[in-house]
Amino acid sequence: MAATSSEREDRGHHARDVQASRPGPQTCDRRRHGADRLNGAVPLVVEETWPALALDQWRATYGTLHMWTQIVGKTRLALAPTENHWWHVALYVTPRGLTTSAIPSGTRTFAVDFDFIAHELSVRTSEGATRAVKLAPRPVSDFYAEYLAVLRSLDLEARIRPVPVEVERAIPFADDHEHSSYDPDAVHRCWRVLVQADRVLKRFRGRFGGKSSPVHFFWGSFDLALTRFSGRPAPRHPGGAPNCPDYVMEAAYSHECSSCGFWPGGEAVAEPAFYAYAYPEPAGYADRPIGARGAYYHRGLREYILPYEAVRRAAAPDDLLLEFLQATYDAAADLGGWDRAALDRPRRDWA
Repeated sequence: MAATSSEREDRGHHARDVQASRPGPQTCDRRRHGADRLNGAVPLVVEETWPALALDQWRATYGTLHMWTQIVGKTRLALAPTENHWWHVALYVTPRGLTTSAIPSGTRTFAVDFDFIAHELSVRTSEGATRAVKLAPRPVSDFYAEYLAVLRSLDLEARIRPVPVEVERAIPFADDHEHSSYDPDAVHRCWRVLVQADRVLKRFRGRFGGKSSPVHFFWGSFDLALTRFSGRPAPRHPGGAPNCPDYVMEAAYSHECSSCGFWPGGEAVAEPAFYAYAYPEPAGYADRPIGARGAYYHRGLREYILPYEAVRRAAAPDDLLLEFLQATYDAAADLGGWDRAALDRPRRDWA
């Protein structure tokens, strides 16, 4: 999420080790799930487009899911070719959950997918083989052991450093009996929030013509992120993320950027929120009027925060979020002296 909590990791045994790396009734929509659409036998399911996601109500499950995504993310880190700013380690939002996308393994490829509708993890290879792991209450140590067994059964090897990153207490996966909760409803709601955030962030991404990241999910900090770059190198990042070597942050923030995204919350902000920050932070950034209702500057994180609940309850959630994203980027680009004529797409081309 913050400059101390985005993309991360050491590079596993291949390059040392792996360490990676944040309604009103008018917002409701209606949709049927699966077989409901086919025979109409099950009553119509009514769901809010922006569902409730109170951190305290799913904190234990969040902790478990965070570790599971780190295990899967480290697999991609161990095998995927290096990309700038650690983009090769991220996961992506799908219509059912999160995916690694295709990972090379010799001349083969495979993908690992979290399905938060069926609540299972699947591993699929380019040869047509598929294995599944049930997502249910269980210790991280058990999930880790079964996941490795599944990879071995498919003749896949990914040597990872089996310790989480960007957390204060880094319990080795094989020894983690503490994180064992899994509330499928809460996980489903979190994924639905990610679907909406991913959708709006992609609209915002289309307004920029310069170098920008994909909209991607960083499992180190458990956030969905989008980053724009000015094209200029940045001062060396000081690092400081817990259980994450400083060189990881140095590579992540090698160039001047304006970053934004969604994070389910944590100690610094005890609620889910959208965030935005600039690295390096230009003079006057913290005092720039943002305008988006409910947004504020968090001086501890050095980030602008827009509580998720403010978006969820807004009359026009997309509009409020886009206002926040645009205003924080304007602050970073204007105060940082970016070449906006060259980098920004004309307003007439915005989606």
